[in-house]
Amino acid sequence: MGKFTLTHEINCNADTFWKVFFDKSFNEKLFLEYLGFPAYQILEQRESDTEIFRKVSGQPKMEMPGPVQKLLGSSFSYTEDGRWNKATKVWTWKMTPSAMADKVRQEGSMRIEPIGDDKVRRITEILIEAKVFGVGGLIESSAEKQLREGWDRSQGFMNRWVAEGKAG
Repeated sequence: MGKFTLTHEINCNADTFWKVFFDKSFNEKLFLEYLGFPAYQILEQRESDTEIFRKVSGQPKMEMPGPVQKLLGSSFSYTEDGRWNKATKVWTWKMTPSAMADKVRQEGSMRIEPIGDDKVRRITEILIEAKVFGVGGLIESSAEKQLREGWDRSQGFMNRWVAEGKAG
């Protein structure tokens, strides 16, 4: 099982951060154009008094070792169910893969903390678990590498989005 934490600085205040995070246009451009996903779609997004729920489907650009790619298949995709708790201001999610859903688990949480008037630190904690004999560790380390790269790249994209005034 792999657990890791990522931290990134985003050049905006907390309200702007969450506004951008939930913006459909931002997410489509981030995943489809910038990160090169062959497919990404927000299936549902709804808000209540206590939370924002969002369900997405995605097909990441796969850069995995041969044995992992063979197990997951060429058209690997996932569904992600996420919730933002309005009281705690924490985003939590659980990813369900299209292949080996009973053997692979990925979930996490994200929160931000202000570090200035117009800067926040995004703190993301991710858990990856692959119960696949012989290659579970390889799946976990490959997924972690790909996730780290994607989250690192998203920092720059989000900072540019805000700097260009697209946060509305």
